[in-house]
Amino acid sequence: MLQVVYLERQAEQPLRDILTGDKVGVILGARQVGKTTLVERVLVGQPVVFLNFDVEVDKARFRAAAALSPGDGLRSLGNPTVLVIDEAQRLPDTSRIIKGWHDTRLPTKFLLLGSSSLDLLDQAAESLTGRNRKLVLPPLLFSETLGAQVWAAAAPDHLCQHFAPQLRAFLMQRMSFGSYPEIVTSNQPTQLLRELSSDYLWKDVLQAGLVKSPDLIKRLLLLLAHQAGSEVSVNELATQLQMARPTVDRYLDLLEQTFVIFRLPSFSTNPRKEIAKSQKIFFWDTGIRNALLNAFSTDEFRPDIGALWENWVITEVAKRNALLGAPADLFFWRTRAQSEVDLVVKQASGLRAFEIKWSPRRVSGRAFREAYGVQVESIGPGNPFVADIFAA
Repeated sequence: MLQVVYLERQAEQPLRDILTGDKVGVILGARQVGKTTLVERVLVGQPVVFLNFDVEVDKARFRAAAALSPGDGLRSLGNPTVLVIDEAQRLPDTSRIIKGWHDTRLPTKFLLLGSSSLDLLDQAAESLTGRNRKLVLPPLLFSETLGAQVWAAAAPDHLCQHFAPQLRAFLMQRMSFGSYPEIVTSNQPTQLLRELSSDYLWKDVLQAGLVKSPDLIKRLLLLLAHQAGSEVSVNELATQLQMARPTVDRYLDLLEQTFVIFRLPSFSTNPRKEIAKSQKIFFWDTGIRNALLNAFSTDEFRPDIGALWENWVITEVAKRNALLGAPADLFFWRTRAQSEVDLVVKQASGLRAFEIKWSPRRVSGRAFREAYGVQVESIGPGNPFVADIFAA
């Protein structure tokens, strides 16, 4: 029998915190990112009922329970300690019904899982205001992907010093194939990525009826894959796609709300000298970006290595930020005189700035240092544990 490898997630403790509190848990993340597996792991051995609203029978079962009083409804579902509803956005009344059950103070805990924030967050905001705690589950962090590597059971500093060749090779695999759990543990990552990067990943967008043709989404994503790490002009995208700008904006919103891409805005306190309204767009998973381009090479000399490394690093930081509940705001910075910083992290404790370079290069950062009194740090492939900047 094939043994399924579970990779320990940093999201386990935040989920336990939600379950010990008095709020409804809302867990969001892309399809196949491991939401259900995470919940099963944390709740192992407990009387839990799972309903999946991609399955009509489960939706009918929930509707039947909702027609009863809260106590009778939950009894009809087996009086679970925790009721988990996967793809909860599929039924518009889910949050309203759960609110009614939650407010009766019955002992059941509720977890709503969704691969799209399109409807679920709207529902939760309307019906569960003040009653929910959210957890965004991104693809695996680099430190989490190492869980299946027997040589990697050591602290990051030790690995960087004593296992540099293995770490570098594994880093190239993660940059090329990404960090979805099934991809990380698979012997056929290319085939799985091609399946995942087909209509399945943006199924929520298509099912919502907001996009009439998958071809439009694919063409837009292909352009974004080519431009990852570069400033993106929505007007240029609209021209290349022969679409209206509002339509492109709407598609970008949909792809962001379904956790395929995210936007990095420009940082500015001086619009006269700094670019204030520009944005870069990155993929939550570089494997998806590479699948769109059919570019799975693990060669360090691949022509897009610089852009790929930048996307990977910024995504690692964004993933860790999401798991922490977004305590930081993330930006890039550029002046009108073309001085640049790849990543600016703004926290309550102040600013940190980073240049992201694959090849060793001296980082000046003089313009940013003079403007903000902050030394620009360098991120290179010698230490891929970039998410640890939040622990510094």
